Amino acid sequence: MKTKPLPERHQIKPADTWDLSSLYPDDGAWEKAFRRYGKRIDGYEPFRGRLGESPEVLAACLKFDSDLSRLDERLGCYAFLRTAEDQANSHYQGMLARYQNTATRAEQAASFIRPEILGIAAGKMQKWLATEALAPYRLMLERILRFKKHTLSKKEERLLAMQGEMAQAASKTFRQLNDADLRFGHVTNERGERIELSNATFSQLLHSPKRSVRRTAFHQFYRQFQAHENTLAATLSSSIQADVYYARARGFESSVAAALFPDQVPIRVYDNLIAAVKRHLPAVHRYFDFRRRKMRLKDIHVYDTYVPILSHLSTRRTWNEATKTILAALQPLGKEYCRVLEKGLRGRWCDRYPNRGKQSGAFSCGSFDGDPYILMNYKPDVLEDVFTLAHEAGHSMHSYFSARNQPVEYYDYTIFVAEVASTFNEQLLFQYLFHRARNDHQRAYLINRELDSIRATIVRQTMFAEFERQTHEMAEAGEPLTVQSFQDTYRRLLQEYFGPDFVLDDELAWECFRIPHFYRAFYVYKYATGLSAAIALSQRVLQGGRQELDDYLGFLKGGCSKDPLDLLRDAGVDMTRPEPIETALEHFEELLEELEQRL
Repeated sequence: MKTKPLPERHQIKPADTWDLSSLYPDDGAWEKAFRRYGKRIDGYEPFRGRLGESPEVLAACLKFDSDLSRLDERLGCYAFLRTAEDQANSHYQGMLARYQNTATRAEQAASFIRPEILGIAAGKMQKWLATEALAPYRLMLERILRFKKHTLSKKEERLLAMQGEMAQAASKTFRQLNDADLRFGHVTNERGERIELSNATFSQLLHSPKRSVRRTAFHQFYRQFQAHENTLAATLSSSIQADVYYARARGFESSVAAALFPDQVPIRVYDNLIAAVKRHLPAVHRYFDFRRRKMRLKDIHVYDTYVPILSHLSTRRTWNEATKTILAALQPLGKEYCRVLEKGLRGRWCDRYPNRGKQSGAFSCGSFDGDPYILMNYKPDVLEDVFTLAHEAGHSMHSYFSARNQPVEYYDYTIFVAEVASTFNEQLLFQYLFHRARNDHQRAYLINRELDSIRATIVRQTMFAEFERQTHEMAEAGEPLTVQSFQDTYRRLLQEYFGPDFVLDDELAWECFRIPHFYRAFYVYKYATGLSAAIALSQRVLQGGRQELDDYLGFLKGGCSKDPLDLLRDAGVDMTRPEPIETALEHFEELLEELEQRL
């Protein structure tokens, strides 16, 4: 029987990998810049204790900090991307560790800045904000002043800064275990090929039209998490306890309040999301039962929810075919958008295919000075990977436009708005494919995919968000975070979100330990709010004219020059209200009705 192991990194064609020369031409150039970075950290010291002297001194310090942060970002991106290529590469692991150690030292050296700014008398600062010297930093300073009641003394801030590398230990431990150390064995696919089971191929195998392949991959995959449950529970608990510690140290009423504060997102946005999704869960349960019936199954398991209902429809697309399709779908965004993106996707923005040790999943990594790189684990026979590429392209073009239209201080958009740009592209791709489908069969296939996307991005991520909320509240109440308490909490949510007629395999309780976002909490809700906003904005652009397009492109160019809710409001959607979430879920119900009619 034929075996298909993952290739080693050196076996991948260079043309299928990213070219990081926009950051540094080689490791030697990085090392030279890294040494310069380390030496420049001492440049903070002349400003210590002097920020209250004059607006000019404060401006000079902020300029120095901005310039060093720009170098820091460039160094960090290069080291991170090299590490992502092969998590087991000890040379690049060492490079990243050295960078993180030095970056922590830089944070410690700069830790006096915020306390000194906040120590300047309010009246004095208001006068200074009107000066020409501080004009480039006015918004930055106003945002810092918001944190006054959550900022500690100079000594305490320095101690917190010194903990930076330690605070990342839980997420780093999880990444190493998940991406480098766990071995899942092999699974024989529907073509009789022995496939190495990994984080990258797990999704591919769950899309298999053969149920025994899906079932085997599911149980075999989760057995590894069961075997390491105590380590994983301790790691996740440590991550949550760190969130609670930092929230309490800064005087926030809760971990979620601390997480939402920087973006000025009211907690009711988080709560409204959960409440809205729960109101629409009967439709989700109805979809699961429809899926079960159309797949001719006696019962339905999680491993039955990834494969398309119309599994016999071929969806194979090479990388070049996927790129061509995506560019055609995004034509409504204008010539410049598509020209730049085509150069990146056909060139070397992207690291395209899986290799042994490569970071799982996909991401976009943009920076002010470098190209907005994309990591993929692209598989031609998985339609979802075409949508994933369009998704990550949305992030990258957001980075591209922001970096070219904002100063370095205001180019880096927040995660809250990032998920709008990415899922917006997915909406355009769906509309493009749907309207060019050759028959009802293909249209039903695409509706099925869109339903699964909304379920995965809004419903599933909301379940994750509720799990994060509940486990953090447990920690804040002093309740133990153990294998059992994690699994009990997760099982209750699984039962509620999947419904009474869904079969929940025992192994599914270990899923709570394998979701990477749980180790950097209060991120996942932004997927749900992001797609909800994207559905509204994509309809606005497709149905509108030049003004609607300009509004959206203005959003992409906005970086963080405004608070995220204001950026979205200017683009045409108000996320402080429940209507966008309700609209997205009503869209789900309408699609379900149409699918029921077509099938």
